[in-house]
Amino acid sequence: MAITFGTIGTNWITESWIISAHKHGQWKLHAVYSRAQDQAKEFGAKYGCSTAYSSLDSFFADEDMQAVYIASPNSLHYEQAKQALKAKKHVLLEKPATSTSEELDDLFRIAKEEGVFLIEAYRHIQEANYKLLQKLVNDQRKLGEIYGASFTYASYSSRYNNVLAGEVPNIFNLDFSGGSLVDIGVYPVTFAIALFGAPKTQTYVPYIARTGVDGGGVIILHYENFGVQINHSKCYTSSAPCEIYGEKGTLTVNGTTDVSSIKFLNSKTKGSEELAGPFKTVAKPNVNMEEELVEFARIVNEKDIKAAGDLEEVSRVVVKVTSDLRRQNGILYPADK
Repeated sequence: MAITFGTIGTNWITESWIISAHKHGQWKLHAVYSRAQDQAKEFGAKYGCSTAYSSLDSFFADEDMQAVYIASPNSLHYEQAKQALKAKKHVLLEKPATSTSEELDDLFRIAKEEGVFLIEAYRHIQEANYKLLQKLVNDQRKLGEIYGASFTYASYSSRYNNVLAGEVPNIFNLDFSGGSLVDIGVYPVTFAIALFGAPKTQTYVPYIARTGVDGGGVIILHYENFGVQINHSKCYTSSAPCEIYGEKGTLTVNGTTDVSSIKFLNSKTKGSEELAGPFKTVAKPNVNMEEELVEFARIVNEKDIKAAGDLEEVSRVVVKVTSDLRRQNGILYPADK
């Protein structure tokens, strides 16, 4: 039986989620929430869903809905997820899950008490080629000892035009828990943490936009014998590849999302080898979420507490690291105070 789910958020990322969810028959859209009833109806109708709500209380009270996908503004995640979990719904929470570690700890506590799953929707670490990369990094025979890594994700945001015009869009607003680190930078940070584990310490040199949030910056994650440099921004675009440096060679990856190329450059022979497998392409503006949705359905249906726990640990480390990086630079949200 397909898992019935509802959505909070009617933007393009939610459309990507629904389209990907319906491809394998393991999920079925049951209900849509929006503050405007007409908007909820119109959005749901595109996907054959006639159940629409403009009241969160009524939405979460729907007994035929088993799970909720939340893609609302960052600052709303905690309260909405808490309400969903207490209604005994599985929660698939778009990144960043919460503004602080304390909020995330509370959500995982509630999920366990209610016997449901809370999973942060990091699509990129579920991609087949990312999982191949994990195996390569852990294979001493291929790469050898890790010497360091450099990851980049920088994409100019159309909303930055609004900032330059003197406006304060949600994603550049402290009150909405915005900024490049939690919107863009969180991808390479998670990319690194799921590969190498929790860093010993971390430092951040951000560019502070006129709205008070970070528009981008340079992060260093400090590990036992190496460092990971992360360059991210919503104020400019970069096409720089990502690299992992090892004793026996270098792995060059096309990016920290939508991994379609993994090349191994052999230090001794100077030869190059493409290792990536097939990559799922999706018509823009949508993105590939199939692999994460297949895995999340498996976790829910098989009640795979171990797999959910591994993802939980990644989420806990990521929010701890990003919260520390923000606070180092005085980038404080209402939830921090």
